[in-house]
Amino acid sequence: MSTMAQSTLNIKTDDEATGKKLPSHVKVAIIGGGVVGCSILYHLAKFGWKDAILLERDELTSGSSWHAAGQIHTISSDPNISRLQSYTIGLYKEIEELSGQSVGLHMTGGFYLASNKIWWDYLKRERSKARYMGLHQEWIDLKELADKHPLIDPKHYYAALWDDQDGDLDPSGTTYAFAKAAKQYGAQYFTHTPATATTQRADGTWDVTTPKGVVNAEYIVNCGGLWAREVGHMAGLHIPVQPMEHHYLLTERIDAVANWGSRLPCGIDYEANIYFRQERDGILLGTYEQTGTPWKVGGTPWDFGHELLQPNLDQIADRLEPAFERVPALGEAGIRQTINGPFTFGPDGNPMIGPVPGMKNYWCAVGVMAGFCQGGGVGLTMAEWMIDGEPSIDVWAMDVARFGDWASPDWGTVKSTENYERRFVMTFPNETLPKGRRQQTTALYDRLVAKGARMGQAFGLENALWFADGPEDAWEDPTFERNRSHDYVAAECKAVREAVGGIEIANFAKHVIKGPGARDWLNKTMAGFIPKPARIALTPMLTEKGRLYGDLTVACLDDEHFMLFGSGAMQDAHSRFWAKTLPEGVSHENQTGDWHGIALSGPNSRELLSRITREDVSAEALKFRDCRKTFVGGVPVILNRISFSGELGYEIYCRPQYLILLSEAIEAAGADLGYRCYGARALMSLRLEKGWGAWGLEFRPDFNAVESGMDAFINWKKDFAGKAATEAARAEGPARKLVTLTIETDMDVTLDEAIIKDGEAIGYISSGGYAHHVGRSMAMGYVAAEHAAAGSQVEVEILGEMRAAEVQGAPVYDADGGRMRG
Repeated sequence: MSTMAQSTLNIKTDDEATGKKLPSHVKVAIIGGGVVGCSILYHLAKFGWKDAILLERDELTSGSSWHAAGQIHTISSDPNISRLQSYTIGLYKEIEELSGQSVGLHMTGGFYLASNKIWWDYLKRERSKARYMGLHQEWIDLKELADKHPLIDPKHYYAALWDDQDGDLDPSGTTYAFAKAAKQYGAQYFTHTPATATTQRADGTWDVTTPKGVVNAEYIVNCGGLWAREVGHMAGLHIPVQPMEHHYLLTERIDAVANWGSRLPCGIDYEANIYFRQERDGILLGTYEQTGTPWKVGGTPWDFGHELLQPNLDQIADRLEPAFERVPALGEAGIRQTINGPFTFGPDGNPMIGPVPGMKNYWCAVGVMAGFCQGGGVGLTMAEWMIDGEPSIDVWAMDVARFGDWASPDWGTVKSTENYERRFVMTFPNETLPKGRRQQTTALYDRLVAKGARMGQAFGLENALWFADGPEDAWEDPTFERNRSHDYVAAECKAVREAVGGIEIANFAKHVIKGPGARDWLNKTMAGFIPKPARIALTPMLTEKGRLYGDLTVACLDDEHFMLFGSGAMQDAHSRFWAKTLPEGVSHENQTGDWHGIALSGPNSRELLSRITREDVSAEALKFRDCRKTFVGGVPVILNRISFSGELGYEIYCRPQYLILLSEAIEAAGADLGYRCYGARALMSLRLEKGWGAWGLEFRPDFNAVESGMDAFINWKKDFAGKAATEAARAEGPARKLVTLTIETDMDVTLDEAIIKDGEAIGYISSGGYAHHVGRSMAMGYVAAEHAAAGSQVEVEILGEMRAAEVQGAPVYDADGGRMRG
């Protein structure tokens, strides 16, 4: 029996011993007693919602928590998840003291090992992020690495990044500490109390049926872990997560470990695909197989509990060889036990948390495979969100709304397996992953691929990133540096700036708001101006605390009939946001999949458009920010005169069945005008030259309208959601501001690089790349307000090298916007 299993058996529960009765009504019912559910219970009670209960089908930890490896670290692909992981680790002493339950915490520190240049570059990026996040990460030389850990052979490594927050803990003790600490604040947990049904009443509350009775809850939270899918099915919800088999080994006693005198630090070797830490007088060694094994695809048995799966050492044999080479003592030690237990993975490896779109008062926190790194942060976030209406930081990387109805259970299994297999495999900024593709396509997919489109995927929809000379030419090597797509993207940008280009726009969200009172509701919901009929306006949408929650284009098709265009990825999140306040008589329909189309951009776009429509599209007849229903290319469309490229441009939206005919008309009419298809990379390059932010990069809930510059679009003369907070932010003045930078470099930024002044981090890069028309490397980012003035000289850390950069005071291309408005 493993140490983790013994720890679980040594911890006694007390709810049945004291004969507690299940309450008939509660504020919140949490289903699932793993570390995540217990953390949410603790945070809700701590913040004042004491009328919360947790229901566990067996004992606490009876899913994945009890057999977790217990290694903790702060590094994550998303900076805010890293922050929450740091919070989680810092929380453990608090819950231990409050609960009286040991969490078995060993703050040994840990290192991340790079054995080739690629992983060294990755760690340089992580170190740069740590600079502005205030995390405790520093380089150590290889001699110090060997001094800290006598089992490691340092000759295999380029570099080691040290984090003094890393370590390990007792998974079962930690879970019980959360539960007992929650109890100290007045919450309750019930073991051997499985939820067997969840039924929603007409008032939106939920009846949760158990063998001990029915409890009515205002909110329920699915923390089902291995049973997340089954708990979801009770409410008609299909969650795209998948339990995966996972192996780790426990060695026999190793004298060098036993005699070291202090606990050894933990470590991760990315190329070898291993993580390791001390366990008793030996080592725990874990790995992620090249071919993952999904477990119980059809559903997790309800009677599965404190059980392990049959080990299969052949499955991980190829991983052990490099491990034994780099940590030679492992190859000489005997294996005391092989653990194979299931863990639930999500499609992108991050948790799925928050209120489920389209379901009133139903929340989830599932797919938290790194529960002991992230569980505290997930609990904090969920409690803030439920009590305050919004989290304190942007948690989009964990938001359940990032997966729509297209994310089927089958797709979830495919992508979760891929993510498992790539847990310690590099994913480069320009890389597109192969599995789970073509989940959503437009009518032009095959035609674009035939033209040489290199496709990406966003919210399940395939979209063109750039165009090669043909299908066989549409490839690129994954890299942090400029690659062979560079010249192709340059040609696309040239076509847009000098002639005319076309890009698919199916991936923009389209929402229809209509009915008596639609204008009044939009005026309260949007911070900006709501346009008159046949006009368009850009407006920010804010939370009550003044944080950005949308960057939307509002088109007024009739006085009480509007179409809103925005982030495709946020379409379900926005639907969820509006559902809270939409009044009776005003309807909302997400019509994103019902409108596809093509945007034309460039000085020849008006001439091209005039050839395929009977409409007068002269500058006088179709002004900048006009919209209308008309016919283009022989099909009915919504025509918007607007452009994200900074050039004269038009967005032409049609029903999907008309897209091929529209595309053929555009290509035929543009043949002698220099028409060229272009993709997302060209568009992102073009918008950099205009200094325009993008949702999810520059614009996100971490920032308010004043910091981001979106206050320029606010109508201050009306009342709107978040106005009081935004007025206060304007009066106080921003502590940080969004800026555009030009950088002296031959290696472009991607995102999250530190911005440096006099050796100190003053901000970070939100996005960037090469601006092909002006021939400069550019970026956007947030810096401390005192460094935001035009002409300010700063540095940007790119793969460990400091590159000179200058803050720009105006767009570097067409500063007055004349070309777009002409």
